[in-house]
Amino acid sequence: MARDAPTIDAYGDGGFRLAGVRHEGSVLILADEARSWDVAAMADLKLSDFRAVLDAGVADVEFVLLGTGARNALPPREVRDGLRAAGLGLEFMDTAAAAKLYNLLTSEGRRLAAALIAI
Repeated sequence: MARDAPTIDAYGDGGFRLAGVRHEGSVLILADEARSWDVAAMADLKLSDFRAVLDAGVADVEFVLLGTGARNALPPREVRDGLRAAGLGLEFMDTAAAAKLYNLLTSEGRRLAAALIAI
């Protein structure tokens, strides 16, 4: 990979395997570091769930890649508008597609935050 971003080796069964390490539940990958993300479903999603991303700002993050769970779903307006107001783009898709796209984009050296709801 062009950066030190962890690869997503596997997803499913309620979590992810990132660079060989199992993470239970949803994850937020920011600044090439994976951390637990306390969002279990799109219905629970709030702008405050992106506080770490907003604090990092556009200098470190080009856009947010949101994995919406088992199915693609439109994020709440509060999230879309809040990220846009902060100058951050938002791409959203089901988590399986987001995991694959994340690996591709990080291999190209793109600066993104991945917020992935576990499936």
